[in-house]
Amino acid sequence: MALLSDVCRSVRTLLGQCQRSAAAAAWIHCQSSRKFSQAAPEPEPVVNDNEAINKTFVNRNPRNLEQMTLAIKDRGWATVWPSRHYHHRLVFRRTQHHITAEVFSSDSIVPVLSCSTKEWALKRELCSTRSVAACRAVGDVLAQRCREAGITRIVYREIPWMFRSEANQTFWTAMKEGGVALSEPRRKFI
Repeated sequence: MALLSDVCRSVRTLLGQCQRSAAAAAWIHCQSSRKFSQAAPEPEPVVNDNEAINKTFVNRNPRNLEQMTLAIKDRGWATVWPSRHYHHRLVFRRTQHHITAEVFSSDSIVPVLSCSTKEWALKRELCSTRSVAACRAVGDVLAQRCREAGITRIVYREIPWMFRSEANQTFWTAMKEGGVALSEPRRKFI
């Protein structure tokens, strides 16, 4: 029995020495390979034509200067009414049967935005297409459309005796409460 335990102990010692020598050989090989290895060269920067900066700047947002109050407004003639000194103008009309509100740009005769009780979606919700409640509804819908289009300031000028009517006052209040300022800021002269 003693002989068997001595043999087992010898075999274990021999296996341990073999494992240690294999690990030491691997470590020495790793160290020698590190000694002869070089750092990877840094890649050359690639110049892409798409990233080149153009010397001339083109403003892709034509309303940017308008919002900073730097854009030039067409003054028109002194005798012209309504004045053309605006970026966007609001026109409110009441006829015998319908109410219409339109937003015009200073350089266009076609309305940029409009809302009317002639539209079926608005007409079916109203009991009358000419009442004060209809003016309020047109003001609310037009204010929402203006905000969605990014128009937050509009010039609204009305003849004084027409502006005093309850319908005009209600429309004006609805536009104000809808988040649209009914006056434009003064132009900055730089």
